[in-house]
Amino acid sequence: MDRHVEAFLEMMAATRNAAPRTRAAYAADLRAFAAYCVGRGLETDHALIRADAGCVQGYMARLAEEGVSARTAARRLSCLRQFYRFLLREERRSDDPTARERAPKLAPALPKVLSEAEVARLIEDGSVGHEDPRRDLVARAAIELLYVTGLRISELLSLPSSLSRSAAPMVLVRGKGGRERLVPVSDGAREAALALARHDRGLGSPWLFPGRDPSRPLTRQGFDKILRQAALLAGLDPDRVTPHVLRHSFASHLLDRGADLRALQMLLGHADIATTQIYTHVMNERLRHAVARHHPLGNG
Repeated sequence: MDRHVEAFLEMMAATRNAAPRTRAAYAADLRAFAAYCVGRGLETDHALIRADAGCVQGYMARLAEEGVSARTAARRLSCLRQFYRFLLREERRSDDPTARERAPKLAPALPKVLSEAEVARLIEDGSVGHEDPRRDLVARAAIELLYVTGLRISELLSLPSSLSRSAAPMVLVRGKGGRERLVPVSDGAREAALALARHDRGLGSPWLFPGRDPSRPLTRQGFDKILRQAALLAGLDPDRVTPHVLRHSFASHLLDRGADLRALQMLLGHADIATTQIYTHVMNERLRHAVARHHPLGNG
C-alpha cells in the first residue's frame, strides 16, 4: 500500500475513530483512483502524490460514463478531498487537486421503513421457529432493542452482557466518533435481553450477543443471517428488513406520534440535526398523500 495512503488511514483511525470497514472503503476508493491515474501515464509508485486537477476531473467524468451512481461518485470524491487535504496539512503536497471539482448533485434518498404492523409481526413471528431455539432468543432481543432504541447495528452488537442485569431505564451507548449518549430501553426489550442472557450464562461472555467465540461479539454477517430468517418467518421480504431499516422505522414512527426533532437527534446520536431532518421528508410525503387522498379539494 502507498505510504501516503497508510499515513492517511492511520490518521482517520487515530483522530476520527474511523471504523475498519470505513478505512477499507477509503483504501479501495484510493486504489481505484490510483489505477485510473496510472492509466493516464503516471508512474505506479507516485500516481496519487502526483495526480493533478485534470486527473480528478477525468476520473469523475469516467465514473459518470460508466454509470456509477451520483451517490457513489460523491462518496469517492469526498474520499479524495479528505486524502489530499490531509497531504496538504502534512505539507506533502502544496496544492489540493480536488479543490475545484464539484460533487454530483444528489436526489434526497428517503429512508425505507416498515409499518408498525410489520415491525410487530417481525418481533412476534420472527422470533419463533428458528432451527436453533437459541436463535429465537437472539432474534427477539436484537429486533426489540433495535426498534425501541434506534441503535446502529455496530452499537447493538457491542452492548455488554451487564445490560440484562441492570434495572436502569436508560442504557449508555458509545456511537460514531466515540460520542456517548443515553437511550431509553423498554421493559419488553430488557426482558428479551434477560431471557437471552439467562440462556447464555454458562458462556461467561462479556457481550450481550456473543459470537461463536464467546470472547468476541456476534459478527454483523452472523446477525444478518438471523435477521433474514426472522423476516422469512414473519412473512416479510427479507430484502426490506435490515438493521438500518429498523433504525429508520424507529425514527419515523416516533415522529408520526409527535416526537420532537431535537430529541430524535439525541436518540439517534446524530452530530448534526441536518442528518435527522431527512425524516421530515418522510412526514411531508405522507402528509401530501393524506391531503390528496382525503381533502375534498385534493387530487385523489
